[in-house]
Amino acid sequence: MSDESTGGDADGLFVVGTDTGVGKTVVTAGLTGWLRERGRDAIAVKPCQTGYPPDDDAGFVAEACGSEEAATCLRRLEPPLAPAVAADRTDADLSYDEIRDGVEAAISAHETAVVEGIGGLRVPLADDRDVLDLVADVGLPAIVVARSGLGTLNHTCLTVDALRNRGVSVRGIVLNEYEGATTAERTNPEVLEDMTDRPVWPLPPLSLSDPSAAVDGVREHLPLAVFGSG
Repeated sequence: MSDESTGGDADGLFVVGTDTGVGKTVVTAGLTGWLRERGRDAIAVKPCQTGYPPDDDAGFVAEACGSEEAATCLRRLEPPLAPAVAADRTDADLSYDEIRDGVEAAISAHETAVVEGIGGLRVPLADDRDVLDLVADVGLPAIVVARSGLGTLNHTCLTVDALRNRGVSVRGIVLNEYEGATTAERTNPEVLEDMTDRPVWPLPPLSLSDPSAAVDGVREHLPLAVFGSG
């Protein structure tokens, strides 16, 4: 565990993002596959998938890990909207308690779980609760996935602050698709480490025509410390 409050005793990680489309699924797939390579009974858990089809984060993780048992999705909704909004538009019954209980059951049934968030932390989930409520209630340490370029300092620090204010341990920050092509990109890792007092791990762009490249890329570029060891 990190030196921050752990927020719970469960074994695993909650992968959260500063926004939608920042690379949470790639990091989730990489971490889950890496754990499974190390002999862990690891599963990726997507609490709710919107925009399905074509969006299928759990499906991508399963393909990246080479096993349908590597990932599960608790609810799927068709509109590409926040879960609470998508449920309202389709008259779907979406219960926060059922989502939370389903995530906790999946965690309990496996040695390790990697839970993937939906969009950013304040995305409405269900019953006037948002993703941040779920992260806090589940109690896993968080990995924050963020963009690498200009603007990420503000978004990332606000995300880390929101997690800490709810007692969630922040294991570290992944700057996704990092190329170091601009001054902002090159300076962001060090500045973010100073601002958040958390390690920052740049992850370069990955060629994902073969989803298993997510596992190879995360294993190559992230340290074992992402799991709280090493």
